[in-house]
Amino acid sequence: MSLLRALATVSSMTLVSRILGFIRDLVIARVFGAGLATDAFFVAFKLPNLLRRLFAEGAFSQAFVPILAEYKNQRGEAQARLLVDHVAAFLALALFVMTLVGVLAAPAIIYVTAPGFVQTPGKFDLTVDLLRVTFPYIFFISLTAFAGGILNTYSRFSVPAVTPALLNISFIAFALWGAPHFDPPVKALAWAVFAGGIAQLAFQVPALSRIGLLPRFKLDFRDEGVGRVLRLMAPAVLGVSIAQVSLVINVIFASFLATGSVSWLYYADRLMEFPIGLLGVALGTILLPSLARHHADRAPDQYSGLLDWGLRLTLLLAVPAAVALALLAVPLVATLFHYGEFGAADVKATQQAVIAYSVGLIGLVMVKVLAPGFYARQDIRTPVRIAIATLALTQLMNLAFVWSLKHVGLALAIGLGACFNAGLLLRGLLKRGIYRPQPGWTVFLFKLALAVYAMAVVLWVFPGSGASWLAMDAVARAGTLTWIVLAGAATYFAALWLLGFRLADFSRKAVE
Repeated sequence: MSLLRALATVSSMTLVSRILGFIRDLVIARVFGAGLATDAFFVAFKLPNLLRRLFAEGAFSQAFVPILAEYKNQRGEAQARLLVDHVAAFLALALFVMTLVGVLAAPAIIYVTAPGFVQTPGKFDLTVDLLRVTFPYIFFISLTAFAGGILNTYSRFSVPAVTPALLNISFIAFALWGAPHFDPPVKALAWAVFAGGIAQLAFQVPALSRIGLLPRFKLDFRDEGVGRVLRLMAPAVLGVSIAQVSLVINVIFASFLATGSVSWLYYADRLMEFPIGLLGVALGTILLPSLARHHADRAPDQYSGLLDWGLRLTLLLAVPAAVALALLAVPLVATLFHYGEFGAADVKATQQAVIAYSVGLIGLVMVKVLAPGFYARQDIRTPVRIAIATLALTQLMNLAFVWSLKHVGLALAIGLGACFNAGLLLRGLLKRGIYRPQPGWTVFLFKLALAVYAMAVVLWVFPGSGASWLAMDAVARAGTLTWIVLAGAATYFAALWLLGFRLADFSRKAVE
């Protein structure tokens, strides 16, 4: 399969999920607004969501996929199947224990992660109640990510890519039709998380069965492969998920700020997740199995060439996305969220956070592409050292920015920290000779800058004032935003074509 085609498949499926995600957030903003109840839910959902990224899509996938690829390529299908059975059993047991502890320790967890909530009567207790419902999500979604790792290793990218859409569908259904049946209504969102986790896991089962790798859950603590996955996974928890750790610490800071700060950061983060998912996560998903196979086959030139391809494609798509988000922050926030209880002040506060996040979007996306360059080689220590340095720098920036910039300073610290993280990862790959840039980078960057400038002019001229967006009705906002985005995209890609870029230049086959 062509990697470009695989990227298009994963990105298109992710696009479906992201669109549903925006509909989800529009519904939540309209029904619940931005206040005490939504602050409580977003904190209660953030922790299991963080654990999902740490133990499932993050550290676990980065540790498991390279080893599964090695077993598949060098030891045969029988040994790969046995590895799947043993890892599945160990993972399910560990997740069950973690879930049980999380539910029982919910008050202590909220006291640590959102201490400012204690000062508001009812807010702390509500958050604890919501966490007890959402925490089992980590059990279901981690097993879902385990299944997705298997499918991606066998180049079955479409099913894992579309699976997240089921959570968004669950959110929409519970918010629209379930909220009136819960007291308080925000509990409907917590149960949407629980139901969505079950739906996502069930959706993966038929796909695993078709390739003959439905786990049989055979527990064997002495299995060599299980031990290797655990040894790689333990330090990778920090190494691949540093941005998420920083987001949780941001919640601690934000819990002491004005009511609504957690929600403003959440909605801004949702906008940033759109390009990160379409570009960074999608590229990382398709790169990791191929990089792992190149490493297993001892093919350093192909390994370096694949990284170069990924980095060029990242910049080609992430740079215009960052500029567009900054320039269209008010139109985007107003179109998606300015309904019902989500007022003009919420639009302004969220817009400021979006602009701050956009400063670091390129870094946030590049980390998703550069980190697999280490993990495919089963090198954990280098990203961990970089992650620790990044975490320290991010928190120093939090302390420096939060006093004057409030919630905007927290978003800015995340973005700048991601750029620092990506820079050190790139430096490490270059220093070790793992990545050797192909010729033509200077010309590539110059042409990219020209195309982005042409797009920026269009996006600067056409949107008009922020006040005009708040005055429009929903249909007018959506229609105007659509044609502005299309005009910007058309300008950008037309400029690339005139400068000599062709789709065939980025064609590359996946390693089987």
